[in-house]
Amino acid sequence: MRAMIASCAGLRLTAEERLFFQEANPWGFILFKRNIESPAQVKALTTELREAVGRDEAPILVDQEGGRVQRLKAPHWPAYPPGRAYGEVYARDPALGLEIARLGARLMAHDLFELGITVDCLPVLDLPAPGADAVIGDRAYGPDPQMVAEIGRAAAEGLMAGGVLPVMKHIPGHGRAGVDSHHALPVVEASLAELEGHDFVPFRLMADMPLAMTAHVVYTAIDDRQPATTSASVITRVIRRAIGFGGLLMSDDIAMNALSGSAEERAAAALAAGCDIVLHCSGRLDEMQRVAEVTPALVGEGAQRAAAALARTAGGPEPFDPVDGLASLTLALAATA
Repeated sequence: MRAMIASCAGLRLTAEERLFFQEANPWGFILFKRNIESPAQVKALTTELREAVGRDEAPILVDQEGGRVQRLKAPHWPAYPPGRAYGEVYARDPALGLEIARLGARLMAHDLFELGITVDCLPVLDLPAPGADAVIGDRAYGPDPQMVAEIGRAAAEGLMAGGVLPVMKHIPGHGRAGVDSHHALPVVEASLAELEGHDFVPFRLMADMPLAMTAHVVYTAIDDRQPATTSASVITRVIRRAIGFGGLLMSDDIAMNALSGSAEERAAAALAAGCDIVLHCSGRLDEMQRVAEVTPALVGEGAQRAAAALARTAGGPEPFDPVDGLASLTLALAATA
């Protein structure tokens, strides 16, 4: 397996994509809106992707947070609330907030697992700050680190109960970013004490999670040149040591404009800094081919972390009634509106 997560351009694989995936053998795949039309079509696509690499357990990821970031939409799938909705309920009734955060994630896991999607890029553990760009906004559960960690853990537990792995994002924290890293490179000038006492806290409290995604953010107190994704200092000193994360670390999408250089240069820099896996999301075959050329096999500690992550949901989903679950979530949210 190659230490990359790849994507495809459309609703079904082209012959060229299928051949590339057979040869490159990426660890996993990620789906976007361009890849999603109907339940039958998505199921056929996830089957095709796994057949291309010859691994039934090949992870297939999606960003299904609820709110603005929801790749599976009506009319085929329910609309789920953004993270902030759970935080608002938690502020009034912590027990209920955790209950419905777990339930919402369990419902999304049910939707995903039926389609062959086994990894959800959730929970968002970023803490929004005054004056920050709206890219995080209501995707965040709220500004309190302890609350965010508790809700994030409830959501992660809900996903895993449904046979779907969670991905913490964006480690070690995107909430202070003044620009959207899809378009430009954010630079955070908070002191190390501020970061350690606030932004890093939810990740530290959830350091036992199986997967995490890096932030394309420069933290000048740690490395004033490189964003976390390509900074050995941030990955080693902060993510691995200070936060204590021991799971599989993937980059955020290396095609985002926060990073500089060619696609292959970005991939090589992320891997050299300490990412276990590079995530490439554009669906452009020529870029993926160049990324694959500089991406090695997933071996050593990275392979061990990947195997440990997949083992967390090896037993499959726990029994669940999605009809009752959705009714309960809808009622709880309406009652607390």
